[in-house]
Amino acid sequence: MGVKEKRAKYKEEFRREILDAARELFINEGYEKFSMRRLAEKIDYSATTIYLYFRNKDDLLFAICEEFFGHFSDKLNHIRALSQDPVETLRHALLYLMNFGLENPNQYKLIFFTKSVYGTREEWVEQESMARNTYFVFREIVQDCINAGKFQDIDVDVIVDTLSIASHGVMAKNIHCANFSKERSDIVAHTLVDVILRGLQRQISFE
Repeated sequence: MGVKEKRAKYKEEFRREILDAARELFINEGYEKFSMRRLAEKIDYSATTIYLYFRNKDDLLFAICEEFFGHFSDKLNHIRALSQDPVETLRHALLYLMNFGLENPNQYKLIFFTKSVYGTREEWVEQESMARNTYFVFREIVQDCINAGKFQDIDVDVIVDTLSIASHGVMAKNIHCANFSKERSDIVAHTLVDVILRGLQRQISFE
C-alpha cells in the first residue's frame, strides 16, 4: 500500500471514529447539549482537527442521517428484488423501518425527530442526498402497488405521507411512553401495517 493509500485509509478510519463518537453523544446527550468541544474530548483530539472533517454539529448530524438512509435504501432495494408482490414488498419495508425504530429508539429519534438538516421540503427535493434517494425508492414501491392494481387510485404522495405519519406515530409512542413495552409495540406495528394496507387495497367486485 502506497503513501497516498495509507493516508486515505487513515482519513477514512478517523472520519469513522468521529462519526461513531458523535452518534453516541447525540443519542446520549441530545442535539442541544452536543458540542464539538465535548466530541473532541471524547475522542482525545483537538476540536480544530475535527473541523478539518466536519464544519459543525449540523454537518455531523447530516452525515449520520445520510449513512442511515444509505443503509435503508440498500435494504429497500434488497427487499424489492426478492419479492414479486409489491404489497408484500411495501409491508416488509414498513416493518423493517418500524423494527429498526423499536430496537434503536434513540437513534430513530435522532434521525427523524431532531432538527432537520435537509432544510425545507422544497430545498430537500432539489438537493441530492441519500434521504431524497431513499424517499423516491419508497415512493416507487408504493407506485408499484398502484400500477399493479393492488391499491386504490389515490395520489401516491398522499399514501407515502400517510404511511410515514403512521410509522412515526408508533415510534413516538414507543419513545415517550415508558409503559409501551417492546412486545406491545411489535403487535401495534404489525396491526397498523395490516390495517393500513388492507384499507388501501382495491376492492374487487365479483358481481
